[in-house]
Amino acid sequence: MSHGKLKTALALAVGLVGGCSLIPDYERPSAPVAEEWHAPSAESGAVLPWATFFNDPQLKALIGEALENNRDLRVSLLNIEKARAQYRISRADLLPSVDATVSGNSQRTPADLSADGRTGTSHRYDAGVGFASYEVDFFGRVRSLNEQALETYLQTVEARRSAQIALVAEVANAYYQLQADLQSLALSKQTLESQRQSYLTTRSSYQEDVATELDLSQAESTVRSAQASEAKYQRLVEQDRNALVLLAGKPLAPGQMAGSTPEAMVLGASLPAGLPSQVLAQRPDILAAEHALKAANANVGAARAAFFPSISLTASAGSASRQLGDLFSGGQGAWSFVPSINVPIFNWGRNQANLDVAKVQTSIEVANYQKAIQVAFQEVADGLVARRELDNQVTAQTLLMQANARSYTLAQQRYETGVDTYLNSLDAQRNLFASQQELVSTQLARSQNLIALYKALGGGSQ
Repeated sequence: MSHGKLKTALALAVGLVGGCSLIPDYERPSAPVAEEWHAPSAESGAVLPWATFFNDPQLKALIGEALENNRDLRVSLLNIEKARAQYRISRADLLPSVDATVSGNSQRTPADLSADGRTGTSHRYDAGVGFASYEVDFFGRVRSLNEQALETYLQTVEARRSAQIALVAEVANAYYQLQADLQSLALSKQTLESQRQSYLTTRSSYQEDVATELDLSQAESTVRSAQASEAKYQRLVEQDRNALVLLAGKPLAPGQMAGSTPEAMVLGASLPAGLPSQVLAQRPDILAAEHALKAANANVGAARAAFFPSISLTASAGSASRQLGDLFSGGQGAWSFVPSINVPIFNWGRNQANLDVAKVQTSIEVANYQKAIQVAFQEVADGLVARRELDNQVTAQTLLMQANARSYTLAQQRYETGVDTYLNSLDAQRNLFASQQELVSTQLARSQNLIALYKALGGGSQ
């Protein structure tokens, strides 16, 4: 076969790649959720990227550090590179692999095996190009596997986006947890200082026989309680900072986790409400579930193709000679062309079982896809409901804290003028401290709710 004929055979083989496909027609499963969420009315709009949604410069810097250095996110990126390489391997199977070969063979034949009764030595040298065992994809088996590899790769890409959104939310939650514990620590220190002054005053009054020993003991108990509270929140603050270091993936400067102010607990960003449920289709975890479904669907096509004959081609063209020096001389042309066909006849039901497995796997992925939509819908619906109630709770808790502050001021004045006992002042102070701590916790819950809702709507990936 001449080189021109070999090129013609290669072109024919490549052309046969465009054969039929046995992949079932894909139809996106229906979403088993309502069309809209029942939520407070608001202007609808797109979910903002995280750099716009979060206004705190310190938090934005921490998120940037985490996106650059977090090890979990780095593993997700490496998984994408791995899936991309696997897809390229699968895609390469669509085309024949052409190799160049040079070989030599020397053989000695003994006299008793020789045709002329004499010992002889023969030599053969070959050089050529060709392809071996290239499967002509008449029934789309190779293309189905290539489609499956592509969908698996796209699924990995969406998994990486999902990991990034989760990381942004984790950093924001950890940051606001730190701010809440810093405020609680500040309240504990303030309360401890106040109780120490009260204890010193009570001890002086006790020494002057104005206060009782019970008053002194109660004053000391408040000091010890405040000390325990301070130690508790000091421990939590250090643990919060360690969590942020882990998320950021590198040591952080002290200024990156500075002290908190009451305003730092307020996440002033707003989110659209009353959005149609189609917005969930853009969530990366749902997109990843759909790519998994498409990959399973493509695998059904590969399993169907296994029932049909498979055709493989092996061809080469080059030159052959008894003498190495004559290998590339004129008139030494050699070629080979070996087509083969494999027809499945009886394999004890293996192909049918593989097809059944592929179909069942597709049904599983349909269920996984629909469940992912239901989970996402629940997360958004719960977040929207909690959003309104937490706003009301913060308002009520603020009013309660202000009322307890007035009660404590009045109770302290009554005790200092001798009108009331120290026990009433102590109860008022405890109520004030508890309401202050509860207000911080409620503000934290509101911020975390907004972060969770932002994540549930698929934000944070930009």
